[in-house]
Amino acid sequence: MTSRTRATVGGIATLALAIGCVAGLSSRVPEDRDWPVTGGDPGNSRYSPLATINRENVSKLQVAWVYHTGDGGANPLQIQATPIVAHGLLYSTSGAGRAFALRAESGTPVWTFDPPGGNEGSANRGVVYWEAGSERRIFYAAGSHLYALDALTGTLITTFGAGGSIDLGKGLGRDSLHQSVVATSPGVIYGDLLIQGSRVGEGDGSAPGHVRAFDVRTGALRWMFHTIPQPGEFGYDTWPADAWRTVGGANSWAGMAVDVSRGIVFVPTGSATPDFYGGNRLGANLFANSLLALDAATGKRIWHYQVVHHDVLDRDLPAAPNFLTVMRDGRSVDAVAQITKSGYVFLFDRATGAPLFPIEERPVPASDIPGEQTWPTQPFPTLPAPFARQHITLADLSDFSPESHDAVLARFKTLRNDGQYAPPSLQGTIIFPGFDGGGEWGGAAVDRETGVMYVNGSQVPNIAALAAVVSPTVTSGAAIYQTTCMACHGANLQGDGVRSPSLVNVAAKLTAAQVRDLVDHGRGFMPSFASLPLAQRDAVTAYVLDPSSSSTVSAAPTTAPD
Repeated sequence: MTSRTRATVGGIATLALAIGCVAGLSSRVPEDRDWPVTGGDPGNSRYSPLATINRENVSKLQVAWVYHTGDGGANPLQIQATPIVAHGLLYSTSGAGRAFALRAESGTPVWTFDPPGGNEGSANRGVVYWEAGSERRIFYAAGSHLYALDALTGTLITTFGAGGSIDLGKGLGRDSLHQSVVATSPGVIYGDLLIQGSRVGEGDGSAPGHVRAFDVRTGALRWMFHTIPQPGEFGYDTWPADAWRTVGGANSWAGMAVDVSRGIVFVPTGSATPDFYGGNRLGANLFANSLLALDAATGKRIWHYQVVHHDVLDRDLPAAPNFLTVMRDGRSVDAVAQITKSGYVFLFDRATGAPLFPIEERPVPASDIPGEQTWPTQPFPTLPAPFARQHITLADLSDFSPESHDAVLARFKTLRNDGQYAPPSLQGTIIFPGFDGGGEWGGAAVDRETGVMYVNGSQVPNIAALAAVVSPTVTSGAAIYQTTCMACHGANLQGDGVRSPSLVNVAAKLTAAQVRDLVDHGRGFMPSFASLPLAQRDAVTAYVLDPSSSSTVSAAPTTAPD
């Protein structure tokens, strides 16, 4: 099992990286007043050529209009979406997962769509716009469903999928209906295809993160790329035999970019599951933690680069890649840049995948956890320089007061602190940059006129610790909680206040049937634990409802899981 402890002793820095000189990219991207894609354009530059607002007048800006989503109350939800604008209409989503359209110049509401199945507590970071002739559609995910809406009216397009939506938990090649499969980031459009990633659980029993392309008109599956390769597929030998049947993750949750002229979709992927222990998935684990270049029409692999081998540090590729055109060795190169949680920028030739600067495989610390075999080397780009600090030392510790310094110093001295890729340990390992980067889902932006990339770099360390779990003849509900729930909800059931809610006195909020339904089916960030034997699910449900419960179950049940 795993445990994560956060130690906030850092900050956030915004850095500008001069990658190279732009060579004519702006001439190939329309410079209109719309913002039809989350990243501004299919290459995710997040760049606007409009010059009306400038350094001289930005201080004089005034609020033009305000739109209230109606999602307030005692527990207001975050709005994480980047609005898009097409033909003068602004499209976005609320914190509660509603989609809406406004007149961009006035903020006047045009329509609102409330998803029939709710949002299941999932974050939503925007919508996808598609048009052909007189047809205009909005696609967006709420909970486990991907909806198709008429862009002018907000009504469900019932000829898409099953009555207007697709269940993202279906069609992944194994039973994933009882596992969490949602989509926080919008997909991308290529022709008449909607290419969609997903967010899945991070523990044992999570769904695989295969990338899929759906027909924009019918919702029919047009292609699927197995991010955990199956027999006969490239990369299968980087996993144990038949790992594809049980291992999850390797999903693309952060967004993608499309080179429309070349017909290539660039897909960043995350870690395989579970996040912090890989004893059940020994090997390099392609295509987890990779930048994939796929044929956008067919899903066939063109090239890939794995930025972390056999990840045990939750080093997901955290943001959609960015396109830019640079001068290298006297020639213009169309490039793709990928930021990482480690604070690096990997820069590749967009067509071939060749690195534009040398990348060195360097030895990294080994794991001392029984059963674990971390990869002996990891790739380090030699340029550009990291946009986040790579080490934490005694000089970085808190000095708010002598007491705080002494407390942090005492904890610091007990921890493993031997480099960027030092794996989780029994005593605890300092992870720096932490689990949230370096780079994170907000991503980078590229000034197409100057060739400068702008990145928010987080510099907050974390501690990753593993705990040995003894398997006695009889396992208590508390022990099952330890192995399945504690990594997120904590040893004291208090949660983390962000993704994992407190379970303290949960019996006053939920019935036993509701808690059991969550254990069986998951919700939001929580995966399903349907792979546990029935008796173990009974025991952990009883423990969560009453931590003083002595409910036990045989550690080696004679019947197979239901």
